[in-house]
Amino acid sequence: MKSSSKGGLVYSTDGGRMCPECRRVLAECVCTTLAGTRPVGDGVVRVTRETKGRGGKSVTIVKGLALDPLALALLGKQLRTACGSGGTVKDGVIEVQGDHCERVIETLKKYGHSAKRAGG
Repeated sequence: MKSSSKGGLVYSTDGGRMCPECRRVLAECVCTTLAGTRPVGDGVVRVTRETKGRGGKSVTIVKGLALDPLALALLGKQLRTACGSGGTVKDGVIEVQGDHCERVIETLKKYGHSAKRAGG
């Protein structure tokens, strides 16, 4: 049998299914509540251009948005549509393919966010 890095108990006759992260009964699991809380930044949205680890291709990164995951995904969709390119939303960060910093800043200001360019 292969042992998992998280390993451990996934079912118990005492309480039923167990969370592999916090090792509590799923009804009392604290992992989902901890994952749902994100630190609220200073209220400024930072837009940067990044190429590190992407084979030389540039990606516009939007950080510092204090939105819930659903609203963040919707805003990501609106930014990708405004730029006419692809992208994704991961871990509270919106990534838009290509160098679209100025267009993203304009779109964010249109939706009422205070955005500024960060980095070089």
